[in-house]
Amino acid sequence: MDKKKLALLIVAALALWFIFDLNHLLTLENAKSQQAQLDQYITQNFLQASIVYFSLYIIATALSVPGAAVFTLLGAALFGFWWSVLLVSFASSIGATLAFLVSRYLLRDWVQNRFGNKLSAVNKGIDKDGNLYLLTLRLIPIFPFFLINLLMGLSTMSVKRFYLYSQIGMFPATLVYLNAGTQLAQIDSLSGLLSPSVLISLVILGMFPLTAKFVINRVKQKKVYAPWSKPDSFDRNMVVIGAGSGGLVSAYIAAAVKAKVTLIEKHKMGGDCLNTGCVPSKALIRTSHNIKEILQAEDFGVDAQINSIDFKKVMNRIQTVIRKIEPHDSVERYSELGVECLQGHAKIISPWQVELNGQVITTQNIVIATGAKPFIPAIPGLQEVNYVTSDTVWSLSELPKRFLVLGGGPIGCELAQCFKHLGSEVTIVERLPQIMMREDPDAADLLSQQLINDGVELLLNHNVSAFTCTGQQQKVELQHKGELISREFDVVLVAIGRQANVSGFGLEELGIELTDRKTIAVNDYLQTKYTNIYAVGDVTGPFQLTHAAAHQAWYAAVNGLFGSFKKFKTEYSVLPAATYTYPELARVGINEKEAAELHISYEISKYELNDLDRAIADGHDSGFVKVLTAKGSDRILGVTIVGSHAGDLLAEFTLAMRYNLGLNKILSTIHPYPTMSEAAKYTAGIWKKNHAPQTLLNFVEKYHNWTRK
Repeated sequence: MDKKKLALLIVAALALWFIFDLNHLLTLENAKSQQAQLDQYITQNFLQASIVYFSLYIIATALSVPGAAVFTLLGAALFGFWWSVLLVSFASSIGATLAFLVSRYLLRDWVQNRFGNKLSAVNKGIDKDGNLYLLTLRLIPIFPFFLINLLMGLSTMSVKRFYLYSQIGMFPATLVYLNAGTQLAQIDSLSGLLSPSVLISLVILGMFPLTAKFVINRVKQKKVYAPWSKPDSFDRNMVVIGAGSGGLVSAYIAAAVKAKVTLIEKHKMGGDCLNTGCVPSKALIRTSHNIKEILQAEDFGVDAQINSIDFKKVMNRIQTVIRKIEPHDSVERYSELGVECLQGHAKIISPWQVELNGQVITTQNIVIATGAKPFIPAIPGLQEVNYVTSDTVWSLSELPKRFLVLGGGPIGCELAQCFKHLGSEVTIVERLPQIMMREDPDAADLLSQQLINDGVELLLNHNVSAFTCTGQQQKVELQHKGELISREFDVVLVAIGRQANVSGFGLEELGIELTDRKTIAVNDYLQTKYTNIYAVGDVTGPFQLTHAAAHQAWYAAVNGLFGSFKKFKTEYSVLPAATYTYPELARVGINEKEAAELHISYEISKYELNDLDRAIADGHDSGFVKVLTAKGSDRILGVTIVGSHAGDLLAEFTLAMRYNLGLNKILSTIHPYPTMSEAAKYTAGIWKKNHAPQTLLNFVEKYHNWTRK
């Protein structure tokens, strides 16, 4: 049946119920007055009466009409306790399931489409613990059963699970009502059914599943910790292993709340971000952009040219930038903040002990922030050729003439474009049909075209078979559509992903589980199987981003230090990310690909930067701002920006999403002219134009025409 027709049918049935005041039939007074007449009919037509009662009970429950309690009492009074138990327990569960199905059919798609990204965590919780929640709610009759039916219909719970746990959960309350119903003539009010003692008993019964879960978890935890002896006292409140972004922030927060914290780093403070990742790559990108500006200088009426590029100076400047930023992440700074900074190879030898340089440190909590390293695939011949990774590319002393890049992700695209501007012949090999595979095709295609315009060779849908090295000649063998092709190169950058650093510091001995992605498995609170051991950043994921690691670090530090009072689930709903190519590609929330995967209905408001005055004046008018909003709403689901300073432009949308501000709020905000930030306002304007009230505008037009006469 069509959804609209079914909805109208249900509304009509409920309207008739109230119009004809059928609700009076299910009052306690009416039930008591009709009991004698009904008793006589049932005595003569027991089976028929049972079927009618059973059917009416199902219909009343399915339509969520008031009076189910009276219906239950009447059943016990008319059919006796045991027969009414059989009728009511099944009729109530069947009716509840029908209400569940109606809610799912009529409302779930709309609710999931409108709030799907925010309900993803709820759906995961239902999938994991839905049986427990439903059983608990059913066992406590103070929760309206009809409301539970409707709300569960909006979730991802299966019909089978809903029926089974409803049948079990409603049974105790059904027995209470039916037992009272056998004495219907003596009942003066429904409130009298649930005396304080009965209500308390049912609440205790309802809390049993949660209590049982708590006890089971405690038993499991005790079993996990059983092989280890807990110290009587501790040297530290927290030990943090790894001084990258996640480790630094965890230690900083712990010190800020006056906890005694030790930060251990085996290599360099600042981790990958400072030494081999974000900082050096952005310093190189700045040089790359400078070269591009000079090459385009003629378009601005400036006679400029590049006579030479000193690669060694370029690389030296990168090291200078690192040295300037080093004090921010230095031992000196963190020591002043109250963090004990130690260097060496840490090993976790028990849930409360970390060994370092022969010394054992006891601690209440441990935060693992050991990061990740570039993944090196087992490709034949790779170890025989000159390859670098995002960690080792900074050690190059000479610019490679032919630079081969394996992987068309953010790292591969950023460095490929940089080396092309520096003067290398660059080829990107990507096994998938587009670069930046997680992004929407329109964003990836625009970036692909820019790379091609810059002179980068893109080989998509190409798989690497092997590498060969003959004398000074290095080649890669590729397969594409059944054909074998090759490319010569001088240096190959392997940029096909990163793998978590999970070995060599005690995880194996403690039996800490890993995910399918070979990252440390943690719960929503970032706890491992040992609830006092946390993991943050690249070592656990799911986002390999510096700011994601810092975000997780707050949760790990606070949960570790104050979790006995209050724990916080890690929240990722508004997490921005940017790729610093030219043009930049930045995103927050979901894109079209993800919306399709989540079956979320959305609308698109897209603004091309070639219309923006400042972008035109700067010569940076390539790109767009694309905003996904919920159907019929200005609520922002996600934003993708491709263009100059896209990462900076994304901040306004990130703030809006974080604090539930829609496009109307952005449109009503004054932006300075002429700036790139106006792109946000104009994108909001496109949404407004698409949602203009045409009927009202037509009326207003007629009014204006009338005033001129």
